[in-house]
Amino acid sequence: MTERRIVIAGTGSGVGKTTLTIGLMAAIKKKGLTVQGFKCGPDYIDPSYHTAVTKRNSRNLDSWMLTKEDVLDIFTHGSQGSDISIIEGVMGFFDGKNPETNEGSTSEISMITKSPVVLVVNCESMARSAAAIVKGFQCFAEGPNIVGVIANKVGSEGHFQLVKKAIEQECNIPVIGYLKRELDIEIPERHLGLIPSMERGELDHFFDKLGNLVCETVDIDKLLELAVAEPLEVSRRSSIFEKKKEHVVKIAVAKDSAFNFYYPENLEIMEAKGIEIVYFSPLADEELPEDVDGLYIGGGFPEEFAQDLACNEKAKRSVKEAIENGLPTLAECGGFMYLTESIETTEKIKYKMAGVIPGSVQMQSKLAALGYREISGQNANFILENQSARGHEFHYSTFLAYDDDVPYAYETKGMRGVSKEGYLLHNLVAGYTHFHFASCPEMVVNWIRKCLENRGKVI
Repeated sequence: MTERRIVIAGTGSGVGKTTLTIGLMAAIKKKGLTVQGFKCGPDYIDPSYHTAVTKRNSRNLDSWMLTKEDVLDIFTHGSQGSDISIIEGVMGFFDGKNPETNEGSTSEISMITKSPVVLVVNCESMARSAAAIVKGFQCFAEGPNIVGVIANKVGSEGHFQLVKKAIEQECNIPVIGYLKRELDIEIPERHLGLIPSMERGELDHFFDKLGNLVCETVDIDKLLELAVAEPLEVSRRSSIFEKKKEHVVKIAVAKDSAFNFYYPENLEIMEAKGIEIVYFSPLADEELPEDVDGLYIGGGFPEEFAQDLACNEKAKRSVKEAIENGLPTLAECGGFMYLTESIETTEKIKYKMAGVIPGSVQMQSKLAALGYREISGQNANFILENQSARGHEFHYSTFLAYDDDVPYAYETKGMRGVSKEGYLLHNLVAGYTHFHFASCPEMVVNWIRKCLENRGKVI
């Protein structure tokens, strides 16, 4: 028995991986096949496009934040019921945690999942030189299985034929298609990358157009042939998705266009360990649902909706009162920003937020923090008591505390050393860090225990 899976990798960032991946998903769906999307690395936005086009939750595969067993668990779980799994790479094929190893890279994910790889090459202003690039990627490391190439940003059919002839002669793998340089299919971007699909409304027309363009110049049947692989053997005894107990607590999750950065696994781990999730929208001025035992406010783009969020007094008041009354709460990045006194935009306009945390947020024109983080709890952090977890930071804002003696939530370790960040107050744990709960499932157990304790019960 065989199955189909393929990695769409790039020689570097900006070569068109996402546009091509979405197009391939749309094109394959036109053949009546069920497609499952995955994204390498810690990314929330590209998977939102995968989800929108495939109508299945796209999932992240990250070999630095998670163990190899967890990566395979997520991959096999997500792939169930699909005809083909398409894994979009991150950055360049060999780029990951550090420049000396493949750790956390697309190449490592391709080896863990034993997936064939199609390399996307920006062929603008070159012909035979494209073969040298592909040859370099083939020879750089043992293990990855590069089985084909797609040429991007070619000038014409004639240009593509030059590139194809050179690569196939020198590298002995097929060039299965191309996209032209002038195609009017750019996906809009802003400071945090691709705009979440949920914010853009109806995308089916865009996906249909992109799928048709890909069908015209990429050999989809050849791609499906190259994607054939042997079934994966997963030896772990239990899955992170295995349900351990019935619901014991109820936690509200903020979810709308302002707050939507959640790994599906985080929510599924919460449910598996006994949490009933109820959703609400601060952006729609919805009050916190009644009878909840905890609150989770994830990341997103609160700065893009700052004016609306500032006007939504019911939502702000209900959240503030609940947290001040001791509701066990985790706030990540955008959620952390929302709980401060105010957000100041790059245009120097201040908008009042929930006012739980004594401090303000200022948006910057340049990236303020980016990268993986090893996180340990500080002070009375009930979620990370004596454990450590893994996650990442990616934000364009800075937090200015009103007090000098900041009750930091975390100590984080990244490429630039160790630092303290976030804020602890009442039963609130807040900070810029985004967690992957699979890196430390005990976080969820601690959270449940705190919810029960706050409710006057014990496990």
